[in-house]
Amino acid sequence: MNAEDTDDPADAADPADPAGTKAPADTDAPADTEDLDPVRRNRIAEELRRALVLHTPGSRAALRGSLASGADDAYSDIDLVWTVPDASFESSVAGVADALAPVAPVESLRRDPDLARSAGRRLFFVTFEGLPLFWRLDLDIRTRSAGDDPEYGLDDPAGRDEEGWSPAASALANAVAAVKALLRDRPDTARALLERGLRRVGAPAGVTGRWREDVLRLAAAATDHEPGTAPLARRVARLAATACPEER
Repeated sequence: MNAEDTDDPADAADPADPAGTKAPADTDAPADTEDLDPVRRNRIAEELRRALVLHTPGSRAALRGSLASGADDAYSDIDLVWTVPDASFESSVAGVADALAPVAPVESLRRDPDLARSAGRRLFFVTFEGLPLFWRLDLDIRTRSAGDDPEYGLDDPAGRDEEGWSPAASALANAVAAVKALLRDRPDTARALLERGLRRVGAPAGVTGRWREDVLRLAAAATDHEPGTAPLARRVARLAATACPEER
């Protein structure tokens, strides 16, 4: 599955920084390294879970991953599985953004191409305005008939569709995951994530270990590859400036 690693422009470009990746001071920017309170994150996760259930009658939603197992830390993202009646599957998929919006405005909603046309399962990656990039929602939507099989739909070539998939946005997700790995003292993981992200946007994959520079280079490469990702790239650049160690 092309699920993204967890361990999308209205602003004018700065003539001195056309990629928008110098991490400029921006008092209106989301504070991605502030208020990383797990209690707050867990409350948001519960609000998202309830919002999904309210949106589709007869559905159920549950946490999985580190939040479900109790192995989470302040940087952990939110994983939810949303099981819906078979007859409500397409309408639930179409209404994801509307379902989540009462909790927080959706900034980016992207689907996993491996399941983009699956008859019984979809996987979405969601970031929210005003919430830390670390707290992305990975939402697995399933029909009841699909059950709990983690491999459901992955062996069906007819379910795959790369239309609308953004390699640059995926590369920026790698950058966020790399910063998270560094904060968890996992430099080898960070290096692999950055190299993967650079390859996704056709950039040279050499990583220097000067972590802020490496993340900024990936953010710039993603913007060059897809200019529409500039707002997200700027958030990633600010994250690198505030959270990345210089070297490790």
